[in-house]
Amino acid sequence: MILRDLLLDHHPQSIAVTAPGRPPMTYGGFTALCERTAAALNGHGLGRNDRLAIVLPNGPEMAAAFVAVASAVTAAPFNPSYREDEFHFYMEDVRAKALLVEAGSNSPAIAAARRSGIPVLTLVPGKEAGNFTIPGGTGTGPSFAEPGDVALVLHTSGTTSRPKIVPLTQANLLASAANIKRTLHLAEGDRCLNIMPLFHIHGLVAALLATLAAGGSVCCTPGFNALKFFGWLEEAKPTWYTAVPTMHQGILSRASRNAETIKAQPLRFIRSSSASLPAPVFHELEATF
Repeated sequence: MILRDLLLDHHPQSIAVTAPGRPPMTYGGFTALCERTAAALNGHGLGRNDRLAIVLPNGPEMAAAFVAVASAVTAAPFNPSYREDEFHFYMEDVRAKALLVEAGSNSPAIAAARRSGIPVLTLVPGKEAGNFTIPGGTGTGPSFAEPGDVALVLHTSGTTSRPKIVPLTQANLLASAANIKRTLHLAEGDRCLNIMPLFHIHGLVAALLATLAAGGSVCCTPGFNALKFFGWLEEAKPTWYTAVPTMHQGILSRASRNAETIKAQPLRFIRSSSASLPAPVFHELEATF
C-alpha cells in the first residue's frame, strides 16, 4: 500500500477534506487529485524517491498536497516562516529536486531555490477545499510510489546538534496512521478539526493520515488561533481535535466566553501530544468539554 490507497478504501462521495468557508472535497475528488498530481510531477521530471520541497500555508491545499505528492515522490514540507538562508540550508540538505509553492507566493524559499538552481513549481488552488492543479509538465503518467519508497523527509529540531534528516517510508506512515486510528477508535463518522502545522509529524500523521485511514473527514484551518477556534468548532462540528499543551491552554483561556458553543458541539475526545500535558490543564479540559 501507499498513501493514495488510504483514499481508495472509502466511498468516493464521502467527505474527506473541508475548510472554513470552502466547499468540501470528496474521497473520489481526492483520488483524482492524486492521479493528476502524480502525472504533473512526472511531467516535470520527478519520480520515485525524488525529493520535492513544499512551502505552502497551513490549510487544505497543504494537507492534500502532502498526500498527493507523497503518493508519487518524496515530500519535504518546510516551515513557511523560515528565512531565505534557512530555506537554502534545508533544500540543499535534503537535495530537493524542485520546490512547490502556491501561485503568487513571495516566499523567500523561491529565492533560496534559485540560488541552488532548483526549479520552482506552482500550485493553483481550486474551488473545493484542498483541490489544486500544478501547471506545466508533459508526459503520460501517472507513475506512483511503491511501499518501500521514502514518502516523507523531516528534520530533527537541531537543539543539541546539527538537524538530522529523518526519512519515513510509505509503510512507516501507513503503520503509524493505522496505530493511531486503532488507539483512538476512529471511524467514518469522525471529523477532525486540525489546528496543527502541517510541516510536523503531529499534524501530518495523527490529524490527517489517521483520519483518512478511518474514512473520516479533516477540517483544515489556517493554523492555531484561539480567537477563531470556537467559530471553527461551530462551523466544522468536529468530533475531536488534537493539539499541543500550549494550544490547549490558549483554548481554555477563552472557553468561559464560549460555553454555549461548547455545549452545542460536544466532542467525543480531545488529544494532546508532542509535549507533556500538565495535570491541571488535563483536568480543566475534561471539566470544560
